[in-house]
Amino acid sequence: MTEIAGNHKAGTAGVAVVTGAGSGIGRAVARELAAAGWRVALAGRREEPLRATAAGPAAEAAVIPTDVTRPEAVDALFSAVLDRFGRVDLLFNNAGAGAPAVALDELTYDQWRSVVDVNLTGAFLCAQAAFRVMRAQDPQGGRIINNGSISAHTPRPLSIAYTATKHAVTGLTKSLSLDGRPYRIACGQIDIGNAATEMTERMAAGTLQANGRLMTEPLMDVADVARTVLHMASLPLEANVQFATVMATSMPYIGRG
Repeated sequence: MTEIAGNHKAGTAGVAVVTGAGSGIGRAVARELAAAGWRVALAGRREEPLRATAAGPAAEAAVIPTDVTRPEAVDALFSAVLDRFGRVDLLFNNAGAGAPAVALDELTYDQWRSVVDVNLTGAFLCAQAAFRVMRAQDPQGGRIINNGSISAHTPRPLSIAYTATKHAVTGLTKSLSLDGRPYRIACGQIDIGNAATEMTERMAAGTLQANGRLMTEPLMDVADVARTVLHMASLPLEANVQFATVMATSMPYIGRG
């Protein structure tokens, strides 16, 4: 079901699609964009969390439950956005999943495949659909921002599926940037480390380090991530933040391992 929330007139900043918009980084970014005047399509698997996101400050938000691993669902998402808003100016490719932190030889095929399906195939399907729309629309062009991760650069222990897919997202970003040039389609990537969300609450008990010890790691406000994405999204298409790393200042990243 697709539903429009918000009573304000359409913003002038453009039309954004945010995947994984029902919680955490996706919710924070969607609300930041909406507050800045963007019309935002909220995509995620579950409708109720998307409704909760839409209940925050919003210029205009469309709730569109979507499974990004299914090509037909992604096509339906972008068709719904075009029906409601007429174009797509921004995709924040944010939906992501992880696997249990187990030894490599204990990771099952299904666990591996589920991470690849969301983090890589889902990101590709959404980028492909956005690219198709942006190339054809008038005025032509738009921007895609992929959510990479600190793990797009260096892994945590016991995270081979997540790390491999996030490294692959970097390749996706580079190819999109190159292939989008003739059509005014810019693509950048934000690599995030330790933003305080529901997903990082488990880190309170300590996070496994490369030396085998558990250590409590610093967190940063997720609002700082949202402001960074808004900055990237607000640039003219003649300018692009290719890669941005935003992280808790004292987290173990530089020198990890």
